[in-house]
Amino acid sequence: MTEQSATASVEVAADPATAFEVFTTEIDLWWVRGPINFFDAARAIEMRIEPGIGGRILEVYQDDALELGTITAWEPGAVLGYRSSVDDTETEVRFDATDGGTRVTVVQALVQGGSKAFYFWPNVIHWFAQWDARRDSAPRTPRELERLAIGLYYEDPAEAARWLHTVFGLDSWDKIPADGTHPDWIELHVGGRGILLFKLTDGRIGGLDHNIWVYVDDLDAHFAHTQSNGAKIITEIHQHGYRCYEAEDLEGHRWTFAQARPTM
Repeated sequence: MTEQSATASVEVAADPATAFEVFTTEIDLWWVRGPINFFDAARAIEMRIEPGIGGRILEVYQDDALELGTITAWEPGAVLGYRSSVDDTETEVRFDATDGGTRVTVVQALVQGGSKAFYFWPNVIHWFAQWDARRDSAPRTPRELERLAIGLYYEDPAEAARWLHTVFGLDSWDKIPADGTHPDWIELHVGGRGILLFKLTDGRIGGLDHNIWVYVDDLDAHFAHTQSNGAKIITEIHQHGYRCYEAEDLEGHRWTFAQARPTM
């Protein structure tokens, strides 16, 4: 059964009017770049919110855009609301004054009679808080995507993320999973390089506990080159937000190649 709603909140040091302005006008700066964070990561060049009721929330490509939602409430410093164009949810973002700044609360709810819901906001809203904390010193252009990442497989990825954060000091652009939570996607970071944590299953990784991720500009050409030179193809090109394929090298190490723009 589909959950009826999802709620998440963060606190930022800015006043409500400033927090609203930063949330809406700087979304392309605080939305974390990465293949999993877009519907079509190979083509995405920008996230954009058009102001005012009737405005659109867009994933922008070079020649067109995917409409993610249409704005239904626009009260600067107070509330932003939109109806999703990609699932059956409505979202309200509230900006409430606190002693230290603003509490930003997101409620994403299934509309009456709806059946499809992508409850991504509990994983996304923390990006906004992290951006607000560093925006005065951060560059105002999207960072270049590191072309190499490592995937690590654990029996309990969330517990592993907490251990790696506490013991080794690895951090994340997202939040470290809390006790009792088991997100589908966990990404830690060393500088700008990602460490992807996945659930260890024999069927998924063939007994290995890690693989290498490489982001390429032309996945089809890369796949053709790999295949013609004799690599063992594990999964052919497929898409789930990002396009990728998997192959093994000469000694059985697993590699994932994903298409992503350099400025992801």
